[in-house]
This record gives sequence, C-alpha cells and structure tokens, in this order.
Amino acid sequence: MTAIPLGINLSFCVKRWVTPDLWAPIVREQLGLDLVQLSFDLVDPTWPEDVLADCARDIRAAADQYGIRVHSAFIGLAHYTFNQLLHPDPRVRDVAEEWMRKAYRFAASAGIGRVGGPLGAVASRLDGVEPDSIPPADYDDLIARMGRLSQAAKACGITELYVEPTPMRREWPWTVAQARRMAADLAGSPVPWKYCVDWGHATFEPLYGRYRAGMDEWFETLAPDIGMVHLQQTDFQYDRHWDFTESGAVDPAEAAGLQRRCGLADRPVFLEVFYPFERDDLSILKAVKHSIAMLKPAFAQENPRGDH
Repeated sequence: MTAIPLGINLSFCVKRWVTPDLWAPIVREQLGLDLVQLSFDLVDPTWPEDVLADCARDIRAAADQYGIRVHSAFIGLAHYTFNQLLHPDPRVRDVAEEWMRKAYRFAASAGIGRVGGPLGAVASRLDGVEPDSIPPADYDDLIARMGRLSQAAKACGITELYVEPTPMRREWPWTVAQARRMAADLAGSPVPWKYCVDWGHATFEPLYGRYRAGMDEWFETLAPDIGMVHLQQTDFQYDRHWDFTESGAVDPAEAAGLQRRCGLADRPVFLEVFYPFERDDLSILKAVKHSIAMLKPAFAQENPRGDH
C-alpha cells in the first residue's frame, strides 16, 4: 500500500507547548513525525513586527534542527470565533481580509508556503431559521475578496491557499455542490485555492442526514481540488476533534483505504485534536502519542503488517 503523508496540526499545543523549542522536540522525538501544520493560535499575525520576525526565525531554526517540514499554517480556533469574511459589517470583513494578508506575510517569512482555514459565517436570523445558502450578495463579495487574497498571497510567495468546509449552513461552503461552484468561480486564481476536508465535518449527521453524511462524496467529487485532509475521531453527531483514545465512528484503516481508493494518497493527512485547557499536560502527551501510534500503520507505513 502507498504511504500517505501523516502529520499533526499543532492545535494540541495551544496554551501549552507554544514555542518551537517546545513543540518541535515533541513532534519529532515523542511522536516520530516530521510533518506539521502550524496553528495561528500559537502566533497571531497581528503581533508587532519585531515579535513576528523572531517567531518566524525560531520556527525556521527548529524545523531545521529537528528535520520537520511545516507544511502549512491554519487559522486555528481564536480567529475562527469571529465571523471573518462574512461578518455583516463590511468594515469587519475588511479587517478580516487584512488579517489574512498579514497571515500570508508571516507564513512566508517562516518558510511556510501554504495557508488556509474556514472563511467566515453570516450572522444568524432573529427567527433562528437557517437558510440552505448564504445570500447571493454575500457570496459574490466573498469570491471577490478571495480573488484579492490570492493576489496578495502570490506577492508574498505563498504557493497554495485552502478553504476548509464546515458543517454549518451559515458558513460556505458546506455542501459538495457549493464547493464545486466555488472551485469553478475561483479557477485561474494567481495562487490556487484548494480544499482541506475534515472527517468531523463531512460526516455530521444532524446536518447531512444519517445516510448521506460521509467522506466518500467529498473525496470522489472534489478529488482534483483537495489538497489535504484533517483527521479526528468523532461520533458523526458533532465536530468532536477527539483523539483516537476515544471510541468513535472513524476507523483509521478504513479512512486511509478510502483516501487511497480516491486517488488521494499523495495528499497529507493531519491529526487535528483539541483539549480542554484545564486538562493536565501529561495525559495529553500520552493520548496524542497513542493516537499517532494507531494512525501510523494505516497511513504512514508501506506495509502495516510488517511483511517483507
């Protein structure tokens, strides 16, 4: 079987192993990985320039020292809590657009060539009803902003941008059809927009229905536009972001098999897990190590049985 590049999003490090001299040895020496995805929960691209310059230098140095490739940088939870590029106030959208430009500049300075994450959310209605799509004017404005961001990314030296679909009617895109439309509308962008699909998002049964939820359609339909995969353990009832010490519905071998069958074995998969801030550090290290040990035979090894 073809090995699938396996890495980890540094979400598990938030408020804990927050600097490269802390997370790099954990990734390399304790997890045995050489591929990571930086979270902007660890570095805010709006920090002062001198602070950002030191952070970028430290990331480069740690990556070199430990033989780690920082594949990409993703928005993280902190910025995701805002409505970003779909906020009802266009001035806030402007701020979010500028935040992304700063994120591109920082990533490039740290030697990271790819940036992405969810795009934003429209505001809720007073009656609580969630339509099946965001308003057309909001979609058109979003596409225009993504076009400008692609130009800004190219100027910074970024090579790929990512959209992470979420299982929410107020965000975009949340269906395969919407994702296909967005890909078509962004075709020819100076820096290509790709998708990061997440095992906890595409399988969310309360939104998609018990028999429609699943990663199959996303993989099969969007394969040419998928650039990476986020992996988590979940029960298909919420976007859990559990590690693989938890009982859930995601089987690592089946997940890896589907990715291979859909011609996506060359796209990296990143474990993305979150923990309560009050949980003790040692238990998290043990849980993450256990999870990676479970995933490696399915994703990262040429022959998980060890046959020669």
